[in-house]
Amino acid sequence: MTRSSKKGPYVYEKLLKKIEGKKPDKVGVIRTWARDSQIAPEMVGFTFGVHNGKEHIEVSVTEDMVGHRLGEFALTRKFVRHGGKIQKELEQQKREAEIAAAQAAKAAPTQSSQESK
Repeated sequence: MTRSSKKGPYVYEKLLKKIEGKKPDKVGVIRTWARDSQIAPEMVGFTFGVHNGKEHIEVSVTEDMVGHRLGEFALTRKFVRHGGKIQKELEQQKREAEIAAAQAAKAAPTQSSQESK
C-alpha cells in the first residue's frame, strides 16, 4: 500500500543531514541501513552503501531513481543459477571448444610464417 499523499514521502532525516551542503564527488560512499527511505531529488549523484542484511551494496543514485526506495536497488537474495549435471556438461563442452579454437588460432600464424620462408 502506498503512503498517504497528505503525509508526503518518507525520507530518512539522518541521510539528508549526511548529504546536506556536500558535493557528491567529495563525500564517497554513505553507509546506511535505511532501506525504506525514499530517494529524494537532493540525493541524485551521491553513492549510498545500502545494507542488504549481510553487507553494504553500493547504489549510485540517478534521476530515474527519484521516488523509489533505496532497498529496491540492493537485493537481499543472491541468484545462483539453474541447472544441474546437464548444465555442467554443456559448459564443459563450451570451454573445451573455446580452448581448441584458441589453440588453432595460436598455431595458424606460426604455420603461415614458416610457409613464407
